[in-house]
Amino acid sequence: MSSSNLESNTKAMPSGNKRKGLLAFLGPGFLITLGFIDPGNWATNLAGGSSYGYSLLWVITLSTLILILLQNMSVRLGIVTGKSLAENVRAHCHPTLAWLLGVSILIACVATSIAEYLGAALGLQILFGIPIWLGAILTLAIVLVTVWFPQYRRIETLLIAFLAVIGVIYVIEMFIVKPDWGAAFPAMVIPHVDSGSIYVAMGMLGAVIMPHNLYLHSNVIQERNELTVTDLEKKRMIRYQFIDTLLAMGTGWLVNSAMIIVAAAVFFRYGMEVTSIEQAAETLKPLAGNLASILFGVALLCSGLGSSVTSSMANAHVVTGYLGKSSDTKSKFWRIALLLTSIPAMAVIAIGFDSFKLLIFSQVVLSLQLPLTVIPLLALVKSRKVMGLFSSKPFEFTLAVLSTVIIVLLNALLLYQTFGGQFSW
Repeated sequence: MSSSNLESNTKAMPSGNKRKGLLAFLGPGFLITLGFIDPGNWATNLAGGSSYGYSLLWVITLSTLILILLQNMSVRLGIVTGKSLAENVRAHCHPTLAWLLGVSILIACVATSIAEYLGAALGLQILFGIPIWLGAILTLAIVLVTVWFPQYRRIETLLIAFLAVIGVIYVIEMFIVKPDWGAAFPAMVIPHVDSGSIYVAMGMLGAVIMPHNLYLHSNVIQERNELTVTDLEKKRMIRYQFIDTLLAMGTGWLVNSAMIIVAAAVFFRYGMEVTSIEQAAETLKPLAGNLASILFGVALLCSGLGSSVTSSMANAHVVTGYLGKSSDTKSKFWRIALLLTSIPAMAVIAIGFDSFKLLIFSQVVLSLQLPLTVIPLLALVKSRKVMGLFSSKPFEFTLAVLSTVIIVLLNALLLYQTFGGQFSW
C-alpha cells in the first residue's frame, strides 16, 4: 500500500476514535480476563495453595504467558476476517471435523457454566445464607437481565468494575495474611510438579487458558470492528488490542497469583487442606479475621456473576457460530441458545454434587478440550488464505506450537496419573 493511500486511509478514520486513541479500544481483554478469574479459579487456586503452598505459582505464570499469545491470535483472527473463531472453523474445516469440534467446545462451555453459576451461588450462600440451588437460579436471572437488555458497552463496563473489586479485595487480603514472599517469588518462575499435584495443576491450567474465552474474544472484538475497513486500520486495531490483552491478562496474573498466595499463607501454613469453598470462607475467620471472610465472599460473588455473564455469552456465540446463525445478541436464536446452554448447568447444580470437586473437575474438562480449540486456531491464523498479510509469522507460530505441545504434554501426564502412573519433576 502506498504512502499516499495510507495517509488517505488515516484521514478517513473516524475522528472521534482518533482523539480517543488507545482508550477507545480498551475493554475486550478485560472482559475476557474476568471470564478466567472465575469460581473455577477459586477452587483450583485454593486447592493448589492449601495443599502445595506456593509451589504451583509457576503454573499461573506459564498459563498467563500462553494465554496472552493465544488470545492475541484469536482477537487478530476476529479483526482480520470479521468473523469469530467458530464461524471460521465452520467456513474452512471439513463439515465432519467442524461438527466434532463444535460438540467438544459445547461440552466445555457447559462445564464452564457449571463452575460460574455454582460460584455465584456459593457467594450468595456465604454472604446471605441463600441455598445453592436458589442462588444458581437467581444468578441465571441476573445474567438474562444483564445480557438481554443493556448495550454491550454497558456490560463491558459492569464487568470491568467487577474485576476491579476482585483485584482490590485480594490486595487487601494479602496485607491481612502476611505471606512468605521469600518462598512465593521463586515459585512463580521455577517449575515443580509430581503425580500428587498434576491433577490440580491441570485444573489451574484449564482455569486460566479457557477454550470458551478463545472463542469469545474473536466475537466481542466485532463490536469494534466497524473501524477496520483498510489494512492500516486493521494494523492499528491489532496493535491496540495487543496492549489491551497484555494489560488485562497481566491483571489476571496478579489476581490469580494473589489467590494462591493467600491460600498458602493462611491454610498451607497451618497444615489445613481446603476441601470446599464454604470451608475456606469459614476458616478465614479465626485465621485471618472476619473482614477477610466477608471480602472473600464479596469477591467470589463478583467473580461468579461476572464470569456467568461472559460464559453465557460465549456459549451462545459458539452455538450460533457453528450453526451459521446470527451472533447478534438481540436476535431471538442467540437468546434462545444462551438460555438452553444454561439449563444443563442448572440441572447439575440442582442434583447437589460436591461443589468443590465439581468446580475442579469442570476446569480439568476445559483443559482436556483445550487442544481441540488451540490447534484449529493456530491453523487458521497461519493460513495465508484466511489471514492474508496478517498470517502468523514463524516466530509467533513456533511459540504457539510449543505452547500447544506443553498443553498436550500436561494432558498426557494427567491421564497417566489418572490410570495409576507415578512421577516427579
